[in-house]
Amino acid sequence: QVQLVESGGGSVQAGGSLRLSCAASGDLYCIAAMGWYRQAPGKERELVAVHITAGDTTNYGDSAKGRFTISRDNSKNMLYLQMNNLKPEDTGVYYCNLVPCGPYEYWGQGTEVAVSS
Repeated sequence: QVQLVESGGGSVQAGGSLRLSCAASGDLYCIAAMGWYRQAPGKERELVAVHITAGDTTNYGDSAKGRFTISRDNSKNMLYLQMNNLKPEDTGVYYCNLVPCGPYEYWGQGTEVAVSS
């Protein structure tokens, strides 16, 4: 079992910044990837950014490229998302995701981000 707890969400004006954090605990023996997803009101959950353990690579959703940075601190079992130049369309609930080497994946409960114009 894995537990994920997000923090760092809040309300910010357009152009501002936020840093999201995700604390992971539990069976962290083998992690294939960790990432951030968001769900805007009335929309499906979408990929924001993902860090893939193999190759230490990162991938970003189109809306996040150039503005958001994902990082991972394995020594602290933490995942971060630095979000700069936020836009109203970035509003939503941001979820931390962990994909272990096995068949399951885990989700946090989410942290809300609200960006006003």
